Amino acid sequence: MKGLELSEKFYNEFGKPMIEKDFADIKDRLCCGLVGSGSECFGFDDEISQDHDFEPGFCIFIPGEDEIGRRRAFELERAYAKLPKEFMGYKRSPLSPAGGNRHGVITIGDFYKTKTGHEDGALTLSDWMTLPEFYLAEATNGKIFFDNLGLFSEIRSKLSNMPENIRLKKLSGNLILMNQSGKYNYPRCLSHSETAAAQMALYEFVQHTLRVIFLLNRKYMPFYKWSFRALRSLNLLSDFADPLEYLITTENDKITSNTKLKVIDDIVFGIVSEIKKSGISEATCDDLEKHAFSINDHISDSDLRNADILFGA
Repeated sequence: MKGLELSEKFYNEFGKPMIEKDFADIKDRLCCGLVGSGSECFGFDDEISQDHDFEPGFCIFIPGEDEIGRRRAFELERAYAKLPKEFMGYKRSPLSPAGGNRHGVITIGDFYKTKTGHEDGALTLSDWMTLPEFYLAEATNGKIFFDNLGLFSEIRSKLSNMPENIRLKKLSGNLILMNQSGKYNYPRCLSHSETAAAQMALYEFVQHTLRVIFLLNRKYMPFYKWSFRALRSLNLLSDFADPLEYLITTENDKITSNTKLKVIDDIVFGIVSEIKKSGISEATCDDLEKHAFSINDHISDSDLRNADILFGA
Protein backbone atom coordinates (compact mmCIF):
# COMPACT_ATOMS: atom_id res chain seq x y z
CA MET A 1 0.00 0.00 0.00
CA LYS A 2 1.18 3.52 -0.81
CA GLY A 3 1.95 5.75 2.16
CA LEU A 4 -0.40 8.50 1.03
CA GLU A 5 -3.29 6.06 0.80
CA LEU A 6 -2.43 4.62 4.21
CA SER A 7 -2.30 8.10 5.69
CA GLU A 8 -5.70 9.09 4.33
CA LYS A 9 -7.32 5.86 5.49
CA PHE A 10 -5.86 6.35 8.97
CA TYR A 11 -7.10 9.95 9.03
CA ASN A 12 -10.61 9.00 7.88
CA GLU A 13 -10.93 6.15 10.37
CA PHE A 14 -9.39 7.76 13.44
CA GLY A 15 -8.26 11.33 12.87
CA LYS A 16 -11.45 12.78 11.46
CA PRO A 17 -13.73 11.31 14.16
CA MET A 18 -11.30 12.49 16.87
CA ILE A 19 -11.31 16.05 15.55
CA GLU A 20 -15.09 16.17 15.06
CA LYS A 21 -15.79 14.74 18.52
CA ASP A 22 -13.21 16.46 20.71
CA PHE A 23 -12.12 19.55 18.77
CA ALA A 24 -15.27 20.81 17.09
CA ASP A 25 -14.65 24.25 18.61
CA ILE A 26 -11.37 24.72 16.71
CA LYS A 27 -12.05 22.57 13.64
CA ASP A 28 -12.52 25.69 11.53
CA ARG A 29 -8.88 26.63 12.32
CA LEU A 30 -7.37 23.30 11.28
CA CYS A 31 -5.94 21.75 8.13
CA CYS A 32 -5.14 18.05 7.73
CA GLY A 33 -3.20 16.17 5.10
CA LEU A 34 0.14 14.60 4.25
CA VAL A 35 2.70 17.01 2.82
CA GLY A 36 6.46 17.41 3.06
CA SER A 37 9.55 15.19 3.18
CA GLY A 38 9.52 11.50 2.30
CA SER A 39 8.89 9.46 -0.81
CA GLU A 40 5.31 8.74 0.32
CA CYS A 41 4.43 12.44 -0.04
CA PHE A 42 5.35 12.21 -3.72
CA GLY A 43 3.80 8.81 -4.29
CA PHE A 44 7.25 7.36 -5.00
CA ASP A 45 7.34 4.91 -2.09
CA ASP A 46 7.57 1.14 -2.53
CA GLU A 47 8.28 -1.90 -0.37
CA ILE A 48 11.90 -0.84 0.13
CA SER A 49 10.74 2.57 1.35
CA GLN A 50 8.98 0.91 4.27
CA ASP A 51 12.24 0.27 6.10
CA HIS A 52 12.18 3.78 7.63
CA ASP A 53 9.76 6.63 8.33
CA PHE A 54 6.83 4.67 6.86
CA GLU A 55 3.79 4.65 9.10
CA PRO A 56 0.10 5.48 9.38
CA GLY A 57 0.13 9.16 10.23
CA PHE A 58 -0.93 12.56 8.99
CA CYS A 59 -0.27 16.25 9.61
CA ILE A 60 -2.55 18.59 11.53
CA PHE A 61 -1.59 22.11 10.52
CA ILE A 62 -2.63 24.91 12.88
CA PRO A 63 -2.23 28.68 12.42
CA GLY A 64 -0.34 28.93 15.72
CA GLU A 65 -0.75 27.95 19.35
CA ASP A 66 -1.82 31.48 20.31
CA GLU A 67 -4.56 31.50 17.67
CA ILE A 68 -6.27 28.32 18.85
CA GLY A 69 -5.15 28.53 22.46
CA ARG A 70 -2.08 26.91 23.95
CA ARG A 71 -4.19 24.52 26.01
CA ARG A 72 -6.17 23.32 23.00
CA ALA A 73 -3.00 22.96 20.94
CA PHE A 74 -1.47 20.84 23.69
CA GLU A 75 -4.65 18.74 23.96
CA LEU A 76 -4.65 18.26 20.19
CA GLU A 77 -1.06 17.02 20.32
CA ARG A 78 -1.93 14.57 23.11
CA ALA A 79 -5.02 13.34 21.28
CA TYR A 80 -3.02 12.69 18.12
CA ALA A 81 -0.36 10.83 20.12
CA LYS A 82 -3.07 8.60 21.61
CA LEU A 83 -4.43 7.43 18.26
CA PRO A 84 -3.92 3.68 17.63
CA LYS A 85 -0.25 2.71 17.59
CA GLU A 86 -0.82 0.22 14.79
CA PHE A 87 -3.04 0.34 11.72
CA MET A 88 -3.42 -2.18 8.88
CA GLY A 89 -0.31 -3.97 10.07
CA TYR A 90 1.88 -0.86 10.17
CA LYS A 91 3.21 0.59 13.42
CA ARG A 92 3.43 4.28 14.23
CA SER A 93 6.65 5.86 15.42
CA PRO A 94 6.63 7.78 18.72
CA LEU A 95 6.56 11.55 18.34
CA SER A 96 9.62 13.49 19.43
CA PRO A 97 8.91 15.93 22.27
CA ALA A 98 11.62 18.18 20.79
CA GLY A 99 9.66 18.63 17.57
CA GLY A 100 10.82 18.12 14.01
CA ASN A 101 8.21 15.44 13.38
CA ARG A 102 6.87 14.74 9.91
CA HIS A 103 3.41 13.99 11.31
CA GLY A 104 1.21 15.30 14.08
CA VAL A 105 0.49 18.90 15.05
CA ILE A 106 2.61 21.40 13.11
CA THR A 107 2.14 25.15 12.92
CA ILE A 108 1.66 26.45 9.40
CA GLY A 109 4.40 29.02 9.91
CA ASP A 110 6.90 26.44 11.12
CA PHE A 111 6.22 24.16 8.16
CA TYR A 112 6.68 26.84 5.52
CA LYS A 113 9.65 28.43 7.28
CA THR A 114 11.41 25.06 7.25
CA LYS A 115 10.79 24.69 3.51
CA THR A 116 11.16 28.25 2.28
CA GLY A 117 12.70 30.34 5.06
CA HIS A 118 9.47 32.36 5.41
CA GLU A 119 6.45 31.56 7.58
CA ASP A 120 4.07 33.01 5.01
CA GLY A 121 5.90 31.60 1.97
CA ALA A 122 6.42 35.12 0.59
CA LEU A 123 9.63 34.58 -1.38
CA THR A 124 11.83 37.44 -2.52
CA LEU A 125 13.52 37.52 -5.92
CA SER A 126 16.71 36.26 -4.28
CA ASP A 127 14.77 33.44 -2.60
CA TRP A 128 13.26 32.28 -5.88
CA MET A 129 16.66 32.26 -7.54
CA THR A 130 18.59 30.49 -4.79
CA LEU A 131 16.17 28.23 -2.90
CA PRO A 132 16.70 24.57 -3.95
CA GLU A 133 13.65 23.50 -5.90
CA PHE A 134 13.30 20.27 -3.97
CA TYR A 135 12.21 22.36 -0.98
CA LEU A 136 9.44 23.88 -3.10
CA ALA A 137 8.52 20.39 -4.27
CA GLU A 138 8.22 19.29 -0.64
CA ALA A 139 6.12 22.34 0.23
CA THR A 140 3.59 21.61 -2.52
CA ASN A 141 3.43 17.81 -2.78
CA GLY A 142 1.16 15.26 -1.09
CA LYS A 143 -2.52 15.79 -0.47
CA ILE A 144 -4.67 18.01 1.72
CA PHE A 145 -7.61 16.10 3.23
CA PHE A 146 -9.39 19.22 4.45
CA ASP A 147 -8.51 22.86 5.10
CA ASN A 148 -11.25 24.77 6.88
CA LEU A 149 -9.07 27.82 7.58
CA GLY A 150 -7.70 27.97 4.04
CA LEU A 151 -4.40 29.59 5.03
CA PHE A 152 -2.24 26.51 4.42
CA SER A 153 -3.77 26.00 0.97
CA GLU A 154 -3.44 29.70 0.13
CA ILE A 155 0.32 29.65 0.77
CA ARG A 156 0.62 26.28 -0.97
CA SER A 157 -1.11 27.63 -4.06
CA LYS A 158 1.13 30.70 -4.11
CA LEU A 159 4.27 28.54 -3.98
CA SER A 160 3.00 26.09 -6.59
CA ASN A 161 3.41 28.61 -9.39
CA MET A 162 6.93 29.83 -10.10
CA PRO A 163 6.83 33.43 -11.43
CA GLU A 164 7.34 33.43 -15.19
CA ASN A 165 10.34 35.76 -15.13
CA ILE A 166 12.05 33.43 -12.65
CA ARG A 167 11.28 30.40 -14.80
CA LEU A 168 12.71 32.07 -17.90
CA LYS A 169 15.90 33.11 -16.09
CA LYS A 170 16.44 29.60 -14.76
CA LEU A 171 15.76 28.14 -18.19
CA SER A 172 18.24 30.41 -19.94
CA GLY A 173 21.05 29.66 -17.49
CA ASN A 174 20.54 25.91 -17.51
CA LEU A 175 20.42 25.86 -21.32
CA ILE A 176 23.80 27.59 -21.40
CA LEU A 177 25.28 24.98 -19.06
CA MET A 178 23.65 22.14 -21.01
CA ASN A 179 25.39 23.40 -24.11
CA GLN A 180 28.71 23.91 -22.36
CA SER A 181 28.85 20.50 -20.70
CA GLY A 182 27.26 18.27 -23.34
CA LYS A 183 28.00 19.86 -26.67
CA TYR A 184 31.42 21.29 -25.84
CA ASN A 185 33.14 19.85 -22.75
CA TYR A 186 32.20 16.20 -23.24
CA PRO A 187 33.80 15.83 -26.72
CA ARG A 188 36.73 18.02 -25.62
CA CYS A 189 37.45 15.75 -22.66
CA LEU A 190 37.23 12.70 -24.91
CA SER A 191 39.74 14.22 -27.33
CA HIS A 192 42.16 14.58 -24.41
CA SER A 193 41.50 10.96 -23.34
CA GLU A 194 40.17 12.27 -20.01
CA THR A 195 37.42 9.71 -19.58
CA ALA A 196 36.72 10.57 -15.95
CA ALA A 197 36.35 14.25 -16.81
CA ALA A 198 34.19 13.28 -19.78
CA GLN A 199 31.85 11.37 -17.46
CA MET A 200 31.69 14.36 -15.12
CA ALA A 201 30.72 16.51 -18.10
CA LEU A 202 27.90 14.08 -18.79
CA TYR A 203 26.71 14.30 -15.19
CA GLU A 204 26.60 18.08 -15.58
CA PHE A 205 24.74 17.78 -18.87
CA VAL A 206 22.17 15.40 -17.40
CA GLN A 207 21.69 17.53 -14.29
CA HIS A 208 21.01 20.72 -16.26
CA THR A 209 18.87 18.87 -18.80
CA LEU A 210 16.71 17.56 -15.98
CA ARG A 211 16.27 21.09 -14.66
CA VAL A 212 15.33 22.35 -18.11
CA ILE A 213 12.76 19.60 -18.60
CA PHE A 214 11.12 20.26 -15.23
CA LEU A 215 11.05 23.99 -15.95
CA LEU A 216 9.43 23.38 -19.34
CA ASN A 217 6.82 21.27 -17.55
CA ARG A 218 6.36 24.01 -14.91
CA LYS A 219 7.15 21.47 -12.20
CA TYR A 220 9.64 21.51 -9.34
CA MET A 221 12.37 18.89 -9.53
CA PRO A 222 12.44 16.83 -6.31
CA PHE A 223 15.54 15.68 -4.43
CA TYR A 224 18.03 14.09 -6.82
CA LYS A 225 17.33 10.49 -5.81
CA TRP A 226 13.74 10.89 -7.05
CA SER A 227 14.49 13.03 -10.10
CA PHE A 228 14.34 10.23 -12.67
CA ARG A 229 11.24 8.75 -11.06
CA ALA A 230 9.56 12.14 -11.26
CA LEU A 231 10.81 12.71 -14.82
CA ARG A 232 9.01 9.60 -16.02
CA SER A 233 5.70 11.01 -14.76
CA LEU A 234 5.93 14.36 -16.59
CA ASN A 235 3.75 15.29 -19.54
CA LEU A 236 6.56 16.73 -21.65
CA LEU A 237 9.83 15.01 -22.59
CA SER A 238 9.43 12.12 -20.14
CA ASP A 239 10.74 9.81 -22.89
CA PHE A 240 14.20 11.28 -22.30
CA ALA A 241 14.53 9.40 -19.00
CA ASP A 242 16.14 6.33 -20.57
CA PRO A 243 18.55 8.25 -22.86
CA LEU A 244 19.67 10.44 -19.95
CA GLU A 245 20.17 7.38 -17.77
CA TYR A 246 22.18 5.76 -20.55
CA LEU A 247 24.57 8.72 -20.67
CA ILE A 248 25.60 8.38 -17.02
CA THR A 249 25.53 4.59 -16.63
CA THR A 250 27.70 3.47 -19.54
CA GLU A 251 31.40 3.54 -20.40
CA ASN A 252 33.23 6.08 -22.56
CA ASP A 253 35.05 3.80 -24.96
CA LYS A 254 35.23 4.97 -28.56
CA ILE A 255 32.15 3.17 -29.85
CA THR A 256 29.96 4.02 -26.85
CA SER A 257 31.11 7.65 -26.73
CA ASN A 258 30.18 8.11 -30.38
CA THR A 259 26.73 6.78 -29.56
CA LYS A 260 26.54 9.15 -26.60
CA LEU A 261 27.32 12.14 -28.82
CA LYS A 262 24.36 11.16 -31.00
CA VAL A 263 22.16 10.76 -27.91
CA ILE A 264 23.16 14.25 -26.76
CA ASP A 265 22.25 15.65 -30.20
CA ASP A 266 18.85 13.92 -30.05
CA ILE A 267 18.15 15.31 -26.58
CA VAL A 268 19.18 18.81 -27.60
CA PHE A 269 16.97 18.61 -30.68
CA GLY A 270 14.02 17.50 -28.56
CA ILE A 271 14.56 20.29 -26.03
CA VAL A 272 14.86 22.91 -28.78
CA SER A 273 11.73 21.61 -30.49
CA GLU A 274 9.76 22.00 -27.25
CA ILE A 275 11.16 25.51 -26.73
CA LYS A 276 10.10 26.50 -30.24
CA LYS A 277 6.58 25.19 -29.64
CA SER A 278 6.31 27.08 -26.35
CA GLY A 279 6.92 30.47 -28.01
CA ILE A 280 9.45 31.66 -25.43
CA SER A 281 12.31 32.02 -27.92
CA GLU A 282 12.62 33.90 -31.19
CA ALA A 283 15.59 31.82 -32.35
CA THR A 284 14.88 29.52 -35.30
CA CYS A 285 18.06 27.43 -35.17
CA ASP A 286 18.97 24.42 -33.04
CA ASP A 287 21.67 26.23 -31.07
CA LEU A 288 21.02 26.01 -27.32
CA GLU A 289 23.02 29.13 -26.57
CA LYS A 290 21.06 31.28 -29.00
CA HIS A 291 17.78 30.03 -27.55
CA ALA A 292 19.08 30.73 -24.04
CA PHE A 293 19.77 34.39 -24.84
CA SER A 294 16.48 34.73 -26.71
CA ILE A 295 14.58 33.34 -23.72
CA ASN A 296 16.45 35.74 -21.46
CA ASP A 297 15.32 38.63 -23.69
CA HIS A 298 11.70 37.67 -22.94
CA ILE A 299 12.11 38.51 -19.24
CA SER A 300 10.01 41.61 -18.51
CA ASP A 301 11.87 42.67 -15.36
CA SER A 302 14.85 44.69 -16.62
CA ASP A 303 17.04 44.08 -13.56
CA LEU A 304 16.55 40.33 -13.79
CA ARG A 305 16.92 40.35 -17.57
CA ASN A 306 20.22 42.25 -17.34
CA ALA A 307 21.63 40.05 -14.57
CA ASP A 308 24.22 37.44 -15.55
CA ILE A 309 22.55 34.76 -17.61
CA LEU A 310 23.82 32.11 -15.20
CA PHE A 311 22.21 33.88 -12.22
CA GLY A 312 19.46 31.28 -11.96
CA ALA A 313 21.36 28.17 -13.07
